[in-house]
Amino acid sequence: MRVTVFTEPHRGADYDDQLRFARLAEDGGFEAFFRADHYQAMGDDPALPGPTDAWLTLAALARETSRIRLGTLVTSATFRLPGPLAVMVAQVDQMSGGRVELGIGAGWYAREHLSYGIPFPGTTERFDRLAEQLEVITGLWGTPSGETFSFTGQHYRLTEAPALPKPVQTPGPPVIVGGRGPKRTPELAARYADEFNVPFTGVTQTAEAYERVREAGDRVDRAGTGRPPLVLSAGIVVAIGRTDAEARRRAAPLHAKSALPPEDPVVGSPEQLVDRIGEFAAIGTERVHLRLIDFEDLDHLELIAAEVLPRLDGVR
Repeated sequence: MRVTVFTEPHRGADYDDQLRFARLAEDGGFEAFFRADHYQAMGDDPALPGPTDAWLTLAALARETSRIRLGTLVTSATFRLPGPLAVMVAQVDQMSGGRVELGIGAGWYAREHLSYGIPFPGTTERFDRLAEQLEVITGLWGTPSGETFSFTGQHYRLTEAPALPKPVQTPGPPVIVGGRGPKRTPELAARYADEFNVPFTGVTQTAEAYERVREAGDRVDRAGTGRPPLVLSAGIVVAIGRTDAEARRRAAPLHAKSALPPEDPVVGSPEQLVDRIGEFAAIGTERVHLRLIDFEDLDHLELIAAEVLPRLDGVR
């Protein structure tokens, strides 16, 4: 089982907070440090000191870490044009020596768009734009050196792009597409992604989503293209402790008012988290993204590294 740390700096974290957390995750044996890509907190708390840009942060972390993989869950397709985003991610991949992953989605949080003047079209158009972004980004990365890439879509048009710079990873950094949507999300994942992620819900719902993406893979004949099967991953909200009181303290922020959809957290002991990961493994999950809320709570991260990661060998 591959285990990553997923963080939400929009809840209140500066760059130094994220660097400290990423380095501790690296030292603790986690595979990756992922962060959300949001420009505003989702409750009434202003979440001081305010937001940090995801890709600017990951570029800096790429130079200040050495082993841990780095990525977004997920970059919003509304925030950046696909051509410059492909350049940006390829550059960070170079800066990291090939340790970057791009999680990308259609965008959903209207409030941050309104706050920062970012256009926020309707759901259908956002997914149409996401589909074109995926085609453009993977097309730019996959274009052989010395050749150009052109694309004409409803929302984006590229004419003889030099398709540079090239990322270290070939044909490009892994692309993650995920969500709970029943139709377009599985199809986009099957067509363009390397990993399909189901975020922060129960095992049964996750298994149903996996079945939908497998069916989508059959429809688009993913196997016929020679691409490997999708990595299946799940997000887990985590609040564990050495005692029940410690776990409840860590779970307290989960009860705050938020724009997020209902979640299924693990609140309790390290053993309970190991058991939940085992349940996900039994339905085919190959990677879990553990969402930790408090950047100041380094003990939480260390507890998982010491009491959970060593127990996952052979979990299936």
